[in-house]
Amino acid sequence: MHAIAGWWDGVELWVAGLPFVPQFAVVLAAMVPVCLAIAFGLDRALRVVLRVLGRDRVAAREATVAAAAPARPVRKEAA
Repeated sequence: MHAIAGWWDGVELWVAGLPFVPQFAVVLAAMVPVCLAIAFGLDRALRVVLRVLGRDRVAAREATVAAAAPARPVRKEAA
């Protein structure tokens, strides 16, 4: 664990010692994939939770269709 902590401290010092523009680029290159992965995981987890609770889009659409008035027969007009 000390080896990982030492490596991480070295990376932090290296990034902190860079000028602003390269520092921004390095942080952006590292954080965009991490943030996308976190957002994807949260989206999937929330989708599962809402599906279990019956609050997803499909359940809402089915409830709307079931609550709608019964379909009326379509009249065929003479041509």
